[in-house]
Amino acid sequence: MNLDKELKIAEVVSENIKAADIFKKHGIDFCCGGGISIAKACEKKNLNIDDIMSELKNLDNKILPSQNFNKWELDFLTDYIVNTHHAYVLEAIELLDAYSVKVAKVHGENHPPVLEIERLYNMVKMELLQHMQKEERILFPYIKQMVNSKNENCPLINSHFGTVQNPINMMQAEHENAGDVLKEIANLSMNYTPPEWACNTFKALYAKLDEFEQDLHMHVHLENNILFPKAIELEKSFQVLN
Repeated sequence: MNLDKELKIAEVVSENIKAADIFKKHGIDFCCGGGISIAKACEKKNLNIDDIMSELKNLDNKILPSQNFNKWELDFLTDYIVNTHHAYVLEAIELLDAYSVKVAKVHGENHPPVLEIERLYNMVKMELLQHMQKEERILFPYIKQMVNSKNENCPLINSHFGTVQNPINMMQAEHENAGDVLKEIANLSMNYTPPEWACNTFKALYAKLDEFEQDLHMHVHLENNILFPKAIELEKSFQVLN
């Protein structure tokens, strides 16, 4: 990729996933907010664009096949998202449920932010569980159907939701809502920094919430910036053929 300050954040990360670490380090949103240029992102964060461009240009461009998400077939990518990120969410909430309840019960009276953190966590958990079901039962099967129809050179069967853009719009809105809630949790927790007096469960809660947010960033990036745009283009190719 020829780096240019007008390239969108999402384009840079889609081409080289390692760029996500640079943007993350500087507090630049590469998933839900990835639709703006490097220049605009630096302006919003009051960052020196020359420094950011230098870091990006010095980035290793050798990408392992296992990291080159932008080259994967869409049906394979949907399976990866389910088996990696959806599976992670299901596994993580078992620990987060236990940690958040205990910390709120023991420390909520003297440290009120953990009560709000527990409430917000439960909100985002329920939203994500419903969100993942909709993807696994409705959107992802349709994307796989499109891939299969293209490979078999068969007509695309009409879906009950019309164009794929409709469920994608819903998924993107839900991504943004979940991201906003986790940002609020990050603010309440001082970016997941436990107080000096925090017990081990308190520390474990904040560490797991931080990990949970980082996983969501990658999860959303793969969908918003790679899977969804390509699914929309794939559907259009059938419309052109018809």
